[in-house]
Amino acid sequence: MNPFEMVVAIIVVITIGKVLQARYGGVKSRDGRLEGLASRDPAEKFEADRLRDEIHALKERVQVLERVITDNETSLRLDHEIEKLRDKNRI
Repeated sequence: MNPFEMVVAIIVVITIGKVLQARYGGVKSRDGRLEGLASRDPAEKFEADRLRDEIHALKERVQVLERVITDNETSLRLDHEIEKLRDKNRI
């Protein structure tokens, strides 16, 4: 194999790899965010943001429940904490 063929083969392999990476794995931009075909769709971005917010709310609820369960004055504050969770869920 002469040097010209080797250079062409390397370019072909790199090009195929980049195309597959962009199509299936996403590509990282210069600032480190993952960009791919899926991240360009506004509906998918909206759904991801909604799910992220829901996970955040659930984590907050778990923290409150852990605090209520491990608190020594559980019997006094339990009703108050449950009502706070119910009010938060209604919003």
